[in-house]
Amino acid sequence: MNKPKEFEVRSLEDFQNLVDKKYFGISEAIVESILNNLKTRKKHIHILSVKCVDENTIFDLTLEKNNFSDTLKENLKYFEEREMYEECAKINNAIKVLDKTKS
Repeated sequence: MNKPKEFEVRSLEDFQNLVDKKYFGISEAIVESILNNLKTRKKHIHILSVKCVDENTIFDLTLEKNNFSDTLKENLKYFEEREMYEECAKINNAIKVLDKTKS
């Protein structure tokens, strides 16, 4: 299993600004973490860490496995906007697999 990506920011507010601006690196990190954990038996996975320099803290963001499919669907559009079609195909295949196991 790969180590989740860590984002270093000055403050949590700076990270929130990245989220608000839909910084693609966050989407990329989320998708990569999900794709690397498709076969996990864990209920939650660690998708990324946010290191806040001013507060001297690290926040670990996790995602429930039953939210993988919806999260991939939400992030797919950012890969489509960048015309990253190989990644889009991987994401679509993962969504199909996840949706089959849900039913």
